[in-house]
Order: sequence, then structure tokens, then C-alpha cells
Amino acid sequence: MACTTLLVGRLATNDGSTLIARNEDCENGTFNAKSMVAVEPADQPRTYTGVNSHLTMPLPDDPLRYVCVPNTDRTEGVWGEAGINAANVTMTATETISTNARVLGADPLVTYQPAKDGKPERPGGIGEEDLVTIVLPYIRSAKEGVQRMGQLLEQYGTYEMNGVAFGDEKDIWYIETIGGHHWIARRVPDDCYVPQPNRQGIDKLDLRDALGAQRDYMCSADLPEWMAANHLDVTMGRSGVVEEAEGELVGGVPAVFNPREAFSSFTWLDIVYNNPRAWYMASVLNRRSADFIGPDATFGPESFDIPWCLVPDAKLSVMDVKNVLSSTYDGTIYDPYGLQGTDESRNRFRDIGINRTCECCILQVRPYAPAACRSVQWTAFGSGPFNTAIALYANVKAVPAYLDTPEKVRTDSFYWTNRLVAALADPEYFENFEALSSYQQQTLAAGYASLRETDAALEQLAKEGKADLSAMDDAAAIKVMEEANQALCDLVQEANNDLLATTLFNRSLAMRNAFGSNDH
Repeated sequence: MACTTLLVGRLATNDGSTLIARNEDCENGTFNAKSMVAVEPADQPRTYTGVNSHLTMPLPDDPLRYVCVPNTDRTEGVWGEAGINAANVTMTATETISTNARVLGADPLVTYQPAKDGKPERPGGIGEEDLVTIVLPYIRSAKEGVQRMGQLLEQYGTYEMNGVAFGDEKDIWYIETIGGHHWIARRVPDDCYVPQPNRQGIDKLDLRDALGAQRDYMCSADLPEWMAANHLDVTMGRSGVVEEAEGELVGGVPAVFNPREAFSSFTWLDIVYNNPRAWYMASVLNRRSADFIGPDATFGPESFDIPWCLVPDAKLSVMDVKNVLSSTYDGTIYDPYGLQGTDESRNRFRDIGINRTCECCILQVRPYAPAACRSVQWTAFGSGPFNTAIALYANVKAVPAYLDTPEKVRTDSFYWTNRLVAALADPEYFENFEALSSYQQQTLAAGYASLRETDAALEQLAKEGKADLSAMDDAAAIKVMEEANQALCDLVQEANNDLLATTLFNRSLAMRNAFGSNDH
């Protein structure tokens, strides 16, 4: 399993934006090269076939333009992963999540079955490879994203367990697949953030709302009856979730219950792979809370019941999200680069900013900006502790060539340069720390500056009657945003080249065959 998700509601951010972000981490022993592309409606397929599932489905004939970050090598499919469409709706897919045997026995995954012994081929369901391509171009709100994905899950099923986030100007919704065809979803409270590792995480579902007004919860229509028929309710006495719902049943199960208890895993792997990441993110963003800090803290790195959503100590920014998703348990005995603890403790848990992260996109919808320039895709390639995120306007028709990653290693590529820097800097982490920190601060600051200056230029253009910022297809506005994206990429490319030179020099000094005439 791979990936780490962080979602931040609009009242928990410094500027009122919604933020959805995720590290896309490759499977162990793999490193997928990623590119960023813009997809025009004419280039979106009308019939889609999944490479892994062999599933073919028709797609609607009215797609929106969108940007995403697919695999450079499409042999195994698109894997669009994270993107923003021309309705200013964001999507990140997927957070691979865990489940248990009870769930999979009650609703098996829909896996591909090749033709055998006279039996025809049986396609699998939908999965991470497909989701951005078959959902993002067709939705105009975060809630519509849940609705479309839910309908596809019920119709085609899925071959894997996943969590997917959608965002718009006001709302963030998170949907989790439950078995092959069932699903649940919850709206992120506006003043909260969600630290989500590779484990089924939603810890509250109100079936009255989910099957009614759907203000904060949604689910597949037959969820309670399916749960009751398969004895999936594990509530013991008082649920402790919502006291006023005690004793009330919907379809034979409690009206309000904890789906994590019913659907998630509780294994040793969660203790070393999942729970510590949720704990560390919460301990950073609630660093003054006795729930996470101190010898008597309520929750520790092995806790199974860390709340799904939390109110942060202070409002969060893109910079904070980037830092948390790049972290390696900094300042604790679990930090592999740290000096505290022991060799065992420093390698006990799975890092957030792991070596096999291939991309991290922070998808920002800014409510104060006109529609044409409202959404920004902060794009980072490679391992988090060694990379930066580029602030790219999403409402564009072309993406800078620096983000069009070649399959072979080259130093004029954002992805490959960051991979080279990470491999060179890792052995001499402290020798390179100052250069890395300076590079990250410089480039993130340049991103903020680019947005501020370009927003002002667009506003002036609109005042002069030369651009309509309420229109997503305004050619003048798109041209300005594409030029800003290119200028920022040029700046980042120069900074990357400087960083590569520094890390190469430091690694060269530490080579084993070093010897000088003045050594003796």
C-alpha cells in the first residue's frame, strides 16, 4: 500500500481556500516517472478501457478541460492521480486503504478473470488507474464527484480498496470504497483537517443524513441492509458517537456508528505502517494538545483510534501541507535522518516523506480569486524532503515542458532532477540540509509571489476590458497564466540545477576512493 492524504477545510486555512493533497507513493521497489498535462475536451476519450481491469465503459460526451499528473509511461494505464477541471473542482485519487475479511467476504472485490477452460474473460471493476479520467472531467462540485464515483462503484464495482477526495470553493468530500460495490463518504468539517494514511479512516457515519439530506454524509443506498444481513455491525452497547441517536436503528443497524470499527483493519501492519503517520501529522498540527503531546498523551504512534478529523492549533497554508507531507517524523526518535533514539527506533515506522513518492500535488481552490484563476495545482515530483512544489495555475491549455517528463533520465526534467538530488543528498543529509532548506524556501516563496503578481496583472487586464475573468475560456487570461507558469518553471529549473550541483559536490567529497596528497 502507498500514499498519504491531508485535507484542510476552508475555515482551517489561512486564506479561506480548500486544500486537498496527497503523496502518490509507488509500490515498494518501483519509481514511476510522472508528468503534468492539460487535457482538452476533444482529447478526452468517449469510450474508456482500463489496462488492468480490461473493463470498457462509455463516457459522457460533454467533458470539461482539466489538468492532471499521469504516468509518463502509459503501458499500465493513465494513472491521472490528481487534477483540477474547468469548473474549479479538484480531485486526488487514490489513497489505498485497508479493510478486513468480514467486508471482503460480504462483498468481494471485482477482479479481472482471464478466459480459461472455455469460460469467457471477466473484466474487473474500476480502480486507481482509471478514476481521474472517468470522474474529474464530468463533475461541477465536490459533492457531484462523490455521486458520480458512487454510481460507478455500484455499476462496475472495484478491484481494490480506495479513498478519494474532491474539493471545490466551499466543500471537501472524502469517499471510501467498502468491499466491491459499497461506499461511504463524509464532508470534511470546514474548520478541520484530515490526516489520512493507508487505512479505512472515516470514524463516524450518520445514516439518517447519508440516506436523507446528505449534508455531511453519503453512502450506497443499501448499506445498512447489507451490513445487517452480513452481521457487520460491531457496536457494543453505547456507541459514544452521538448520544441522541442511541437505540435508533436504520435498516437494522445503529443510525450513527463508527465505520472504522466495522470496515477497517486492526493489524500489526497498521501499527508500523499507518497509525504512526496519522499520529505524527496530528502531533505537528496540534502541537499544543495534550491529546498528542507529552508523556501522558491520549494518542501515540500506535493508536488505532486517532480521530479522522481535527481542528488545528493554527490556520494552515500550502506551505504547512507541503512540510507535513514531506516529513520523516522530524524531531522524534523515529526520524531516519535524526540523531535521537536508536537504529531500531529510527527505522521502526513507515515515513510520510518516503523515498518512493513520485508526486505530491496540493490542490488549492481560492474563493477570493475570480473563476478563471481560482484554482492552483502546487506540483512536486520526487521524494518530499528533497523537492519543492511549483504553484501552477490550473485553468490553462498547455503545461511547461519542464513538467513533461521523458522516460529516460535527463537533467532538464523537473522529475528526474529531483530524483537525482534526493539520491545524492540522502547519504550526506546534514551536509545538504542548509542547501535543501534554502532551495525549498526560495522556490515556495517564488510560487506565492507568482500568484500575487499574476493575480494583480489579471485584475488590471480585466479593468482595462481586455479579459473576462468570469469566463474559464478567456484567451487573454489563459495566456497570462500560461506565461506565469512558464516563468516560475524557469526559475525553479535554475534553482534545481544549482541544488543538483551542490549535492553532487558534497557526495563527491564523500566518495570512498577519496585521497589527497595532504592527507598524510
